[in-house]
Amino acid sequence: MKLQRASAAAASALLLGGVAVASAATAGPAAAAPTATTGPTAACSVTAGSITSAGDFAGTTATATVPPTGEHGKGPHLFTPGIAKASSTWTTSLDVPAGSTTSGLVVLNDTLYSAYYSDTSGVPPTGLKKIGSGWKYFSMVEASFWQKAPGSTVTASALYGFDGGPGFLHRWVADAKGARHGEVATGFSAVKTMALISETQTYDTFLANTRGGALYTIRIPRTSPMKPIVKKVRTSTWQTFESLVAEKCGAQGTLLTAIDKDTGTAYLYAVGHANGTATVIKGLGKVPGTFKDPVYFLGTAEGQAPLFGE
Repeated sequence: MKLQRASAAAASALLLGGVAVASAATAGPAAAAPTATTGPTAACSVTAGSITSAGDFAGTTATATVPPTGEHGKGPHLFTPGIAKASSTWTTSLDVPAGSTTSGLVVLNDTLYSAYYSDTSGVPPTGLKKIGSGWKYFSMVEASFWQKAPGSTVTASALYGFDGGPGFLHRWVADAKGARHGEVATGFSAVKTMALISETQTYDTFLANTRGGALYTIRIPRTSPMKPIVKKVRTSTWQTFESLVAEKCGAQGTLLTAIDKDTGTAYLYAVGHANGTATVIKGLGKVPGTFKDPVYFLGTAEGQAPLFGE
């Protein structure tokens, strides 16, 4: 049964009113040496979208060959230079009879917006809708969405934001009447960045690295009060990465692009279904290109199954 991954804009509207790789060879930075393993032959891909310092859209689709290949693309100019601070996943939906619309959430200066760009006839080419203020210090925003089946009313969704200064992980969930309820979990001041790797009916999971180099999963049950479950995946060597971009690979795996903005480099990893320190991680090598944009995010297509990396 094929499930739908809703666009971030659609998910926010609800809220607000193993691993397949091409080869077993390993590669990667010495500071993030992975565990080697073998895998199937079909190659997955992940698109690390970005917002440049000029306010333009760009992106690199990395494919899990060894060494990885990278296809670079450019998108429209959407924002005033220098004001983009963080972004959720951006999802592209095909429109009828022709064209497409790409949408997501973005933090501009102090404010969170729902945004889109489109080449569909009769649709304004861009759009920006304010959601709320107070986001100046947030380094991550993400919307999760799970649906039992296409068209099903059985869904689960949440909006997340990470304020890295005090280490506060926020979650907002809408009740049956559409009213928003926010909760916060503390104790994440060591976290450097994180990426969503699971969207299920009962929990969401982020993969996070710390300034000290450790790698963790943060499972967030959908029950209230919010009580994250943290598991260590690796003890060291992951501190160099400022951005993590994760896409589903196979039934239960994750293809991860880890970006070091200081050096402008990115590395590709095949991550097995997360299981603490037993998680299999395989380094596939350096992704071609230069990666120094201020904001990175996952670019994906509507119709993808929900993430299930843990």
